[in-house]
Amino acid sequence: MSTHSVDTVTEILDRARAGQRITDAEALALWDEADLVSLGEAARERREALTPAGDVTFSIDRNVNYTNFCITDCDFCAFYRLPRDPEGYVLPKSVIFRKTEETLDLGGTALLLQGGHHPGLRIEYYEDLFSSLKGRYPIHLHALSPSEVLHIAHFSRISLDETLDRLVAAGLDSIPGGGAEILVDRVRQVIAPKKTTTAEWLGVMRAAHGKGLSTTATMMYGTVDTPADRVEHLRRLRELQDETGGFRAFVCWSYQSGGCSKAGDDHPGGTATDYLRMLAVARLYLDNFAHFQSSWVTQGLRIGQLALEFGCDDMGSIMIEENVVRAAGTAFRLDTERMVRAIEATNRTAVQRDTLYREVRRFAPVPAAA
Repeated sequence: MSTHSVDTVTEILDRARAGQRITDAEALALWDEADLVSLGEAARERREALTPAGDVTFSIDRNVNYTNFCITDCDFCAFYRLPRDPEGYVLPKSVIFRKTEETLDLGGTALLLQGGHHPGLRIEYYEDLFSSLKGRYPIHLHALSPSEVLHIAHFSRISLDETLDRLVAAGLDSIPGGGAEILVDRVRQVIAPKKTTTAEWLGVMRAAHGKGLSTTATMMYGTVDTPADRVEHLRRLRELQDETGGFRAFVCWSYQSGGCSKAGDDHPGGTATDYLRMLAVARLYLDNFAHFQSSWVTQGLRIGQLALEFGCDDMGSIMIEENVVRAAGTAFRLDTERMVRAIEATNRTAVQRDTLYREVRRFAPVPAAA
């Protein structure tokens, strides 16, 4: 526990809500001592200062996991399969094409393409897949986490720069923030020792931003991390955002233990209160991020709606398809109509956006029944 007084915590909240930068120690004081209501109010005020207060955005896209073969062996993942496992797969292009057509038919604008670290897939596979998709469909390719990009570079025996250049030439439009977990190497050595280091993950994002690629930033907490680790994670993101300005949004969620055969329930995950507190502290600390996504997919719709009172301005995707969180035993789904209703229930206007936060469609509120 920190030794900040209540008055000092109040002063920190006042400065943060006004947009002044807070320190790591001050963020920890808010985590430890700020009451949840005051913390949420300050985070909501920052959100409303940076994005239209009456709007909540969401996207229609599809998370297509092109393969579940992976050799990183992360202890928190229930989705992956080792090479030669009979439950492993690589989706044929015809299946990915069909999923893309279904997404477009539902008004979708993007594919989130992520998979495992497959030891047999080289850069040519991704060039062929991306160029085939872009040649057929008007779809945004939000694809490949930083760890996947480095894996491709390593197994293709080419540099990171060449990997990114060739992927962009083939049709890559933006990069998701998957694989960040907690950007503290002590934590990463426990939960994902074969994955990218903190410096490597940030290095991919720095290189991507330098090439004009927009990316998102994520955090999965609740394994072996401490509140101090979480704040260090936020600091690394804030520092890179100061440098490049390339992150367009932040999203965090708690570890989901349900289906994991290795970690089981050894990692605590966190409560709904922890999630809302984490969101609010992050919103106040990450003063250079405009957009925060609610992780209703992991927390459930009610908490997802409450997240809008704790700093979020965006409900993420309706998730036409999601497999990784589902493999961990959590399965929340929405269609567009239910998403719009959920947003309107918070007395805000639902706005469909694309991956780059450009408005696609604004939904007029449904008149109340007489």
